[in-house]
Amino acid sequence: MTAVDAQVQGCYIDGKWVVPKQDRLIEVKNPADGSSLAYVPRGDKEEINLAVKAAKKAFHSREWKTLSPYQRGKLLFQVAELIRNNKEELAQLETVDVGKPLNQSAVDVEIAARYFEYYAGIADKIFGETIPVEPGIIDYTVREPIGIVGHIIPWNYPLQIAARSIAVSIATGNAAILKPAEDTPLTTLKLVELMEPLGLPKGIVNVVTGYGHEAGAALSGHPEINHITFTGSVETGKRVMASAAQNIVPVTLELGGKSPNIVFADCNQEQALEWVRKSIIQNAGQTCSAGSRLVIERSIKDQFVRELAAAMEKLSIGPGIDNHDLGPVLSKKQFDIIQSFMDLAKKDGIRIVTGGERKQIEGYEAGYYLQPTILDDVPATHTLAQEEIFGPVLTVTTFQTEEEAIEIANGTPYGLVAGVWTENVGLAHRVASQLQCGQVFINHYGAGGGMAQPFGGYKKSGFGREKGLEALRNYTQLKNVALKY
Repeated sequence: MTAVDAQVQGCYIDGKWVVPKQDRLIEVKNPADGSSLAYVPRGDKEEINLAVKAAKKAFHSREWKTLSPYQRGKLLFQVAELIRNNKEELAQLETVDVGKPLNQSAVDVEIAARYFEYYAGIADKIFGETIPVEPGIIDYTVREPIGIVGHIIPWNYPLQIAARSIAVSIATGNAAILKPAEDTPLTTLKLVELMEPLGLPKGIVNVVTGYGHEAGAALSGHPEINHITFTGSVETGKRVMASAAQNIVPVTLELGGKSPNIVFADCNQEQALEWVRKSIIQNAGQTCSAGSRLVIERSIKDQFVRELAAAMEKLSIGPGIDNHDLGPVLSKKQFDIIQSFMDLAKKDGIRIVTGGERKQIEGYEAGYYLQPTILDDVPATHTLAQEEIFGPVLTVTTFQTEEEAIEIANGTPYGLVAGVWTENVGLAHRVASQLQCGQVFINHYGAGGGMAQPFGGYKKSGFGREKGLEALRNYTQLKNVALKY
């Protein structure tokens, strides 16, 4: 693939492309083969300050304040149309940037369009309430924009998360500054390029590329930011929260998970097997909501794991642009992290049913491809069943009773997503009611596409919710007005 437009565009600030000096550039690589895709700016405090200044000016401008909610919604519908009109280019760009199979990137493009449609429809339906206080007083609430919102975008689903960030910010009347991951910034830049002709006030949407410890830290600690959303690791989330706290700025954190698929013996095993497989190989397992733990009733475990291993061994592995089932992991750094967990499994005598090794692809030797992996009979308290591996690696732990299944499922520091597989409706609801996580899927699995479904976690998976109507709470502040007559 030839170098993309982002190579010469730079950061997008105040409606202009800002290109820094040549010694402040970051190389963006194709995970499939390690080749160079583009160079983007190594933005830092200077660019963040420019973006905040532009966003503040735009947010307080008469042009933005007088743009009606209906008009904001109309703009968002236009963005959705633009995304679909450019779906092939966006899908290819997402694939070469992230590494995921082309068909998964195509789904990401459609989800991005749907985010804009969803929040376009909500823009003129953000309501307050009237409150009965006492005779002679009319009391009501209004939801007002919170101001300038900073979005720190992760590297695994950049287009999806950039889309929902921009869409909800505009729908609620805010100004947005996006800091995409330095590894995968290209579709975020392409998205704002596509939006340019729509005539949004300059400064309402800004993008600053750069490293997390530079541009990200400057954004989360800026005194004129009014809200921060962050998706990423627990340790970085702690730093973002501590930085924002210095300025009394609220944050929404989504910090990953160690999500279980809880499989009972009475389930439809064919369906359960298909979804357990899908939920761990999507984007090479580099998904915060990946079903990375199989918590399964002991009586069916052996046969289920045999069939699952056979299904995984049939998967094709190779460059995402060729639409293989499994693409590469993002980088050597990510591969080394996964490999350290494989070394731990071998050291502790954990049985590797299948996978666990690097796959060499002819012509793509510089790409980091990993065989999909099943680790069997992993104790519930073992590091492999507790920590997020962020690769196509599934741990298997058995249970005998409903109570034991719930205890194992809840027994990690995380609480993002869970799947429950059973034909017993009462059992399904009992288990769901006791799971400590933000989303529960019964007899299916998948958080990714649910625009209307609030998404976020319990415990160290973070707090606050993205998606759906619930996300509006992050981007608005409540004002109470009382009129005595």
